[in-house]
Amino acid sequence: MGEIMSRISKSVLAAAVAAVSLGAVASPAFAQRDPAYAAARAAGQVGERMDGYLGIVVAETPDLRRIVNDINIKRRAVYSERAKANNATIEEYALTAGCQAILATEPGEKYQAPDGSWQTRTVAAPLRDPRCP
Repeated sequence: MGEIMSRISKSVLAAAVAAVSLGAVASPAFAQRDPAYAAARAAGQVGERMDGYLGIVVAETPDLRRIVNDINIKRRAVYSERAKANNATIEEYALTAGCQAILATEPGEKYQAPDGSWQTRTVAAPLRDPRCP
């Protein structure tokens, strides 16, 4: 039974990866329209979390919280829609999206490592969750 569930989970994650790759993550694409988001990302104040959502890396301010909440609400809506279309849970889809978002970070940007710490992306591949496809 465990092997069957593992194969199902892997196929769900593979489908989610394909959907995320084709449709892009609901993140930098539409968030770039917000200069405050771009500035916070460039300054290392926000970063990509492993769970597919944006996180605050520095001391929280009301403005940072607003930016992060706005983006995460939009991401969750997209994840919900795409997870349903791929017969996955939102959490499965969000994890896969997080894996892809971390992989897409640019040198100098922040991301969450598997141990939960915030890392600054270098030219090397980022540290990613072992569950990443």
